[in-house]
Amino acid sequence: MMGLKAVVVTVLLAAALSYYIYTPMPDAIQEPWKLMAVDAAFRTGMNLAALKYHLGIDHYITAFRRSMEGFESTMVMLVGSRSPAGVVPGVKISDITFAGVPVRVYEPPAGGEGHLRRGLMYLHGGGWAYGSNKMGAYDKVSRMISDELNTVVVSVEYRLFPEVLFPEPFLDCVAAAKHFLSPEVLDKYAIDPERVAVSGDSAGGNLAAAVAQEVATDDSVTVKFSVQALIYPVLQALDFNTPSYVQNRNMAILPRHIMVQFWLQYLGADISLKPQLIANNHSALQHSALTPELRSRLDWTSLLSQKFTKSYKPVVVERDSHGLLKKIPGLLDTRSSPLLAGPEVLAKCPRTYILTCEFDVLRDDGLMYARRLKDAGVSVTSDHYEDGFHGCLSFINWPLDFDVGKRALRSYMTWLQNNL
Repeated sequence: MMGLKAVVVTVLLAAALSYYIYTPMPDAIQEPWKLMAVDAAFRTGMNLAALKYHLGIDHYITAFRRSMEGFESTMVMLVGSRSPAGVVPGVKISDITFAGVPVRVYEPPAGGEGHLRRGLMYLHGGGWAYGSNKMGAYDKVSRMISDELNTVVVSVEYRLFPEVLFPEPFLDCVAAAKHFLSPEVLDKYAIDPERVAVSGDSAGGNLAAAVAQEVATDDSVTVKFSVQALIYPVLQALDFNTPSYVQNRNMAILPRHIMVQFWLQYLGADISLKPQLIANNHSALQHSALTPELRSRLDWTSLLSQKFTKSYKPVVVERDSHGLLKKIPGLLDTRSSPLLAGPEVLAKCPRTYILTCEFDVLRDDGLMYARRLKDAGVSVTSDHYEDGFHGCLSFINWPLDFDVGKRALRSYMTWLQNNL
């Protein structure tokens, strides 16, 4: 009898676990159960962090960071037992500061005296609250780029929420960028001033785009970035009902409600406003700050092709009854939303690479930015992955490796090889 009870309990627990892990996935996603498991692990970490926060044990961000660090340590042990992934002999690594901002510098073994090298500043993702360039795939990719492309890679450890709010992360990145681009520093690392890039993914792509605009329009900076490479960047917070936000609102890794929460945290707003932003109440037609010209800069009905607009319709709100734009002025700041920059600013931006994924709420941000840059006369390479999902470039290490992540990484590096 006891044996039967044990079997029943085991079956019920297995069913409950399967229900918790299972998330409907598009048919194009390869190895969907692997992605479901990763997403379930993230959700578990976030839920436990939220519980600790409500119990007064720890801030939910700090608690989730700890769980991520624990997960990272476990993955390092697993990867280390299988292969020396990420270990690139000869790449010199230094943890220093640029203008007071912590950075990790990767210097390639190739080149040598009298040979100028490429330079690349990288800004990691993580919703302006999580992540580090010293972790996992970020560190591995920096080593690979440094070694294979003979590039000095500077990874910026900008400050994060809740320690700081916008615009502090942006200001950290600008300070580090201007220091990096100074003739003295470029000369110190033997970097060709005509071959310096800025790059980043997700929230780091947001910062990279904003920094590229700042540097391009600052006459006091004599050396400019020659290219910008943006990987599924987040570029605007005025429309959370673009086709990709609606299509992928419940997608693994980055559902819409989490992205909206990241924005509210970054801009120092009350999280309770999340439903209002999801409903686009902050983008009311009758708001004087949102002129027709400004709205056109993120009008996906004209900036996206039919392939992406499909049968989706814009969500239009007549009146902002909550005064959201006054409560969150950062929503209209181009330093937080680079897509809102005027054409005169975009025209000064460097040659651009933008990687987007079909199953990503941020897909249309990247596609709209690519279109606006092209319209401003900038050379743009759009690299879209029909089987891609947000964060896929970070999943390149066994056992959580995905073929689309490896393909995307190789394409990104090939573009840098040919354009930087």
